[in-house]
Amino acid sequence: MVATARLVVVSAHAADFVWRSGGAIARCAADGGEVTVLCLTFGERGESAALWKSEGATLESVKAAREDGSRTAAETLGARIEFFDAGDYPLRETPELLDALVARFRALRPTLLLTHSARDPYNLDHALTHEMVLRARMVAQADGLPDRSTPPLGATQVMAFEPHQPEQCGFVPDNLLDITPVMDRKRIAMKAMDGAQGHLVDYYAELAVRRGVQARRNGAPSSVTHAEAFQQVFPTVADRLW
Repeated sequence: MVATARLVVVSAHAADFVWRSGGAIARCAADGGEVTVLCLTFGERGESAALWKSEGATLESVKAAREDGSRTAAETLGARIEFFDAGDYPLRETPELLDALVARFRALRPTLLLTHSARDPYNLDHALTHEMVLRARMVAQADGLPDRSTPPLGATQVMAFEPHQPEQCGFVPDNLLDITPVMDRKRIAMKAMDGAQGHLVDYYAELAVRRGVQARRNGAPSSVTHAEAFQQVFPTVADRLW
């Protein structure tokens, strides 16, 4: 019997998970996996310019709009979503935030973690999220934590999803995932976030086409038209290379 996949996606801001890994989330859910998105912030300060232009906009109204869009997107993709409301621009690592991530990792027991790339000079909230995920993974593996109600986490693989400007972030994909069967669902999920960042809908739809071309060049069948790119953090362990 194949074990159920448990995918946990850690997103710095409310829409990051949709643009960069919406296809992976939808595919995992469609295959019967359990998907949880941990959203550290709503992106209310730095990634909601269009919402701030609305008459009477307030911090709370912007947060509410971002939360509504994120919940709709997650439901469309087949994922649960949790919000930490840690505050963005800048996102700061605090002991409380790290402890919360550790607790969720140990409770959810992911078979795969998806998050941001290690470098992103355009958005240091993203890079910090990557660092926090690795730190929380490390701590979650410890046997001697004060809270012993959950067992230590195993050697869960971490993959970075594609940043907005990969060349500047040192992002070199080593996994191209076919998202052709769920691309329509990803489009709908992206549309749920277009109130704040509508310009990104076409960008990431076109990126999926380009990654699909690359997937076919790397051996995928001609039926693959859309893909998402990922970069592994840790080696894959195998008993043979062929």
